[in-house]
Amino acid sequence: MPEVRGSSGSPTVRRRELGALLRALRNARGMTVEQVAAELLCSPSKVSRMETGQRGATARDIRDLCDLYGVSDPAERERLATLAAEGKKQGWWQSYELVDDFTTYVGLEQAALSMKHFSCLTVNGLVQTPAYARAMHVVGFEDFTSARIEELLEVRMRRQQLLDRQPPLQLHLVFDEAMLHRVVGGPAVMTEQLEHLVGLARSTNITIQVIPSSYGAHPAMDSNFTILEFDQSAPNVVYVEGLVGWVYLERQQDLDRYNLVFERLSSMALNSKDSIKLIAGIAAAYSTEQTPVRDVSRS
Repeated sequence: MPEVRGSSGSPTVRRRELGALLRALRNARGMTVEQVAAELLCSPSKVSRMETGQRGATARDIRDLCDLYGVSDPAERERLATLAAEGKKQGWWQSYELVDDFTTYVGLEQAALSMKHFSCLTVNGLVQTPAYARAMHVVGFEDFTSARIEELLEVRMRRQQLLDRQPPLQLHLVFDEAMLHRVVGGPAVMTEQLEHLVGLARSTNITIQVIPSSYGAHPAMDSNFTILEFDQSAPNVVYVEGLVGWVYLERQQDLDRYNLVFERLSSMALNSKDSIKLIAGIAAAYSTEQTPVRDVSRS
């Protein structure tokens, strides 16, 4: 059994790590989820949710599963019990009222070693300025109060601390040029946001690339996705966000496909130096209110 290790004590990742180990033990015994559930006198959904990290496991669950799977080594049983206990701890983000799927995402993000993100029209949350983030929340489909918006901004700013931790998150952003012309909050907000991107690009752990509009079609024109990569303690995952929900993909074929698409997008994009030059030029146009597109917020 792999040694328990990892760069973060994120309970979300600890549950996923435990789930992967439990699934491997079940498969090694040649048992189905339904057979395990029948032995433990519980529902198959409980077993499935433990294996996917969607719910934690109790000390009794671990004891019963170890007995069922023939795990007799005290050290191995202790590793599983430790992961179960760590998976039940509270992460800082769990003190906020967040949607369950987004709570899961933040928990994964906190433990990631590196992240690859592609977006067509919006700036990634880890590099948003407060003004840009506030403008995004104001126009959301939910009618947030001012207090709720400030709470969500606090969550976003705390998430950004990942970029300054030691070691920092390795972040690679690729986005469509259209994002630079989508006027969120007005010219002043866009000037600040784009200048912020230019400043961040000086960091050794952040890579920013832009796919110019002149390139034409590319393979992710209708998609936004994030590839979260961890150490060997937990499987990598692709997070795909949409208006009606979130999808987490862990199958190797899905990971391979999204990594291939991301590599393709990166090869189509301008290099980092030219990307920052483009961003800086558009920021300068906003700063003089020579906006590249009409500011619909003033209509």
